This record gives sequence, structure tokens and C-alpha cells, in this order.
Amino acid sequence: MDNSQFSHGLGAIDLIKLSLRVFKTKPLRTSLTILGMSFGIGTVLFLVSLGYGLQYVLIGKLVATEDSLITLEAYYPSETDLSITQEDFKMISALPETDEISPVSEFTGEIHYENITGLIVTKIIKPNYFRLSGQLPDVGSKFNENEAAVVISNSAVKLTNAYSDVFNPQKDSLDKFFTFKIFYQNEGNLEVEEAKTTEPLKLKGIITDELQPPFAFIPEDFLDKKPSFYKKVLVKATSIDTVEVLRDKLIEKGFLISARIDLVKQATKVMRIITSVLGVFGVAALIVAAVGMFNTMIVSFLERIFEVGIIKSLGATDNDVRNLFLMESFVMGFLGGIGGIILGMGAGELANLGLNILAQRLGGKPFDIFITPLWFIILIISSSSLIGLVSGLWPARKASYLSPKEAFIRK
Repeated sequence: MDNSQFSHGLGAIDLIKLSLRVFKTKPLRTSLTILGMSFGIGTVLFLVSLGYGLQYVLIGKLVATEDSLITLEAYYPSETDLSITQEDFKMISALPETDEISPVSEFTGEIHYENITGLIVTKIIKPNYFRLSGQLPDVGSKFNENEAAVVISNSAVKLTNAYSDVFNPQKDSLDKFFTFKIFYQNEGNLEVEEAKTTEPLKLKGIITDELQPPFAFIPEDFLDKKPSFYKKVLVKATSIDTVEVLRDKLIEKGFLISARIDLVKQATKVMRIITSVLGVFGVAALIVAAVGMFNTMIVSFLERIFEVGIIKSLGATDNDVRNLFLMESFVMGFLGGIGGIILGMGAGELANLGLNILAQRLGGKPFDIFITPLWFIILIISSSSLIGLVSGLWPARKASYLSPKEAFIRK
């Protein structure tokens, strides 16, 4: 045999070809080692994807629109018996940090559909309410400026018996027309004023939250009498940098403030902790898989001592032998990472499918609770390959220091 092939060391292609021989010589053990790595890495990916998915779903519920993140909800404390008036709106709009406002009033009212009348909560708003609040219909869409339309809750639709298609009742109810009567009454005053819609309003969207009482979002411009007082007002800041200043000024004016950005920050912190905890459990599974791979590499070295002696006697250098063992462990780690991604993402997709089927049967919206960022997939592959290299360091070092004479004697 020509010994010159080892004179300049083995190249990367040669090392890969030689390292793949292990699949022929020890197919079962090699496959089980890679499978063990795959299960460990798949567990990490599955749990971390669950954490990211929960965070995405929660934050997505809190911030449905970009403007809602820098919008404050202002209202007077209930014990003051104060209502927000037009003078308050002028004062808030005059603040330099205010970009736009959206008044909101709530009164008891009646909904009318054909010959059926029901008692509901009416929320009188401007069309920009949906953009500033981040609350959007689950079925259909919001109404726009100067559009004679309404958005109502699913329970309000049921109250009027507007469903006619038992297979797709919510979408079937869209584009039907409703009229409303609103009773304006201040908590500190027994007098009641009545207002009516100036024309029938087309059902544009439905909110499927069954936990709230029947309610409707009614555009203020289509009432024959506008309310003289309001329950709250949404105030959008000019930028995210002015939110804190605007909040402080509104608090000085006696308002209580609810800021969606605070909820997002708190939710993000909680979800990061949950993701970290899930990641710790996943890493524990990965460590077990790494120990199994290290054990496989040690056994492989002990079984191939005679082989190491032969290739060294043919001219292989210490670096060639070390690199051969490292390439084998690298390949197994890399394939374990690929297998882990397939297992983890596959399990996540199956879970998403099952949850979406359950949500649709219960009348909810489909959603994905397992989300895997691209950067995490790249990190998984890099980490698994690195684990493979680390697992092969000790056997590679022992093999590289082994002399042909010692190898033949130990054999």
C-alpha cells in the first residue's frame, strides 16, 4: 500500500468518508446514539418552542395593533362619582404628548332584530377605538369612519336569535341589520335620557368572548343624541418616549391610568422566566444524551485500538487519528441535532394541530402555541455539533497519543 497518502495528513473529505464507516461497522449502536441525542435535543426544542409560543400568544392578545402599545386608558376613580366630559377631552388633547384620543361611554341599552328585543351593554365609541385599544373582532372586521355598522358580542347575537345557519352560525350572521336604543343615565342621577340609532346598523364583526355579558360597539356618529358624559378615554402618546410623561400628567389631573405597555412588560418578564424554566428541563435531557454519546465514543476507542495501531503504522499522524475521532463525534452530534429538530418541530406541529381542532370545535380561533424561531434552530444545530466535538475530545486525545507498538500490545 502507498504510504504517501498520509504524508500530508488526511483532508476533510477523507475524514468524512472514514468517519461514515461507523454506520457500516456499528450501525445499531451508532443509530441509537444519534437517536438518543435527537430525543434530548428534540425535548429542548419542544419545551423552548412552547415557551416562545406562549409568549407570542399572550403578547399578541395584549398588542393586536401597533398603536395600542403607546395608548393609555384614562378614567376617574369610581369613588369620586366623576364622569369624563368634553372639557376633559379638550384638556387632554391640549397636552403636547397627546397624539389622539378616543372617548368611550357605556350604558344599558336594547338591541332589536326583526321582532326580537334584548337588553345589552352598549359601548359608544369612535372607529379609532379598535386601533387604539387593540381589541379587534374575532369574526368579520371592525367598522370604519362614516360606516353604518356595528360590532357585537357572540352572546348578543344569540340573544337576538340572528343565527340561521347551524353549520357556520357566526359568519352567517354578518351583514344582518340591527337597531339600538340607549338609556343615558349618570350613576348619581335618576333621570334617564333615551337615544336611538339614526338608521339600521349592519353587523360587521363579532367578538366571541363568552365570559362577558352581551354587548355592542356602536359608532357615535349614528346616534340621534350623543352622550354628554363618558366612562373612559383612550389617549395615544406621540411616541413611546412620551408615554411616561403623558401618564404622569394625566395622573396629576386626577385620572387613574391603565397602560398596555406595562402589561406587555410584565407579561414578557413572566414568560421569559417560564421559557427559562422549560429550557432548564430541556437542557437536563440534553445532558443525559451527551453523556450517552460520550460513553459511545469511549467504547468506540477501546474497540478500535488495534485499528489505530494499523493506520499509524501506515503513516497516519497523531493529528490524523485525533481528527478522525473528532469528525466521527462531530457527524453524530450534527445528525443528532438534525434529528432533534425533526422530532421537536414534528411534535410541536402535531400539538398545534390537535389544539386548533379542539379550538374550532369549541368555537374559538385557531392559534399556534409552539413557535420555533429560526435563530434557535441554528443554535440547536451548532450546539449539538459542539456537544459531539466535546464528547469526542478525550477519546480522540487518547487515540492520538497511542503508539503502534502500544496498540498491538494492548490488543
